[in-house]
Amino acid sequence: MSKVTVVGSLNFDTNLRVKRMAKPGETIHAKDHYSATGGKGANQAVAAARAGCTVKFIGAVGNDAPGKELLVALKREKIDTSGVMIVDKESTGQAYITVDDAGQNSITIYSGANYRFDQNYVNQNRSLLTDSDFVVAQFETPIAATITAFEIAHQAGIKTILNPAPAMEEIPSELLKLTDIIIPNETEAATITNVQVVDEASAKKAAEKLHQLGVATVIITIGSKGAFYDFQSKSGLVPAYKVEAVDATAAGDTFIGALVSTLKPNLANLSKAINFANKASSLTVQRYGAQPSIPYLKEIEKI
Repeated sequence: MSKVTVVGSLNFDTNLRVKRMAKPGETIHAKDHYSATGGKGANQAVAAARAGCTVKFIGAVGNDAPGKELLVALKREKIDTSGVMIVDKESTGQAYITVDDAGQNSITIYSGANYRFDQNYVNQNRSLLTDSDFVVAQFETPIAATITAFEIAHQAGIKTILNPAPAMEEIPSELLKLTDIIIPNETEAATITNVQVVDEASAKKAAEKLHQLGVATVIITIGSKGAFYDFQSKSGLVPAYKVEAVDATAAGDTFIGALVSTLKPNLANLSKAINFANKASSLTVQRYGAQPSIPYLKEIEKI
């Protein structure tokens, strides 16, 4: 299995289950309420660890109860938390997640401590980055810090993976040139490329635009349809596993974590790794919550 360092967010999630999403100005009753550890970075790290990876983490939490709980959760997964900054004058990041009966979610994030570490802090933790096969980042932490992390990774010959979420219309060209693999979902791909991704043909068009922006390898997740890849003149759609979805929260994060756990640095097994990641995310969508829904290696291998 791979060694991966995640530069990313740590959030404490508040979850609400509803029959349907509220309309503007409307008040509705929730059917259930629960809290759990989350954040896109932390979810991806946990997914990679549960799939068998050796995982290190660079990020930040507040010096508060949610921050302590997040650190305990990462350590429970045997994730190296030596790169997690504890911030005294800022609260831990928060996410407020609403899930309806169709399994769709709506998420509002307060970044908090997630935006309190910078490129200097990343430089201080460069040893965590250089002892890796992959470095993974998202858009819930400062982009300047991510650029520095990817620069360090490239200098060491380590593959970089960018999950461009939450979606951003204009990604700095400097970051894209340092990105070896980009993994957006269909919505994020459309935001970046202005191509509405609904099938393999439209995913191919979006991938071509992402190549033009400087990224060599593109993987676009397309919900229940599966994941499209385009790499070295090879492309294809790896079908998703058909399941009854109840909550899509952390499905994309699970996909990325599971992918890096089995992907070879030379990408020789890319389609097989995507299939493995599809298996993992098919389990996640059948459960509620972010990290509580992420499967372990033995579960994935049973499919």
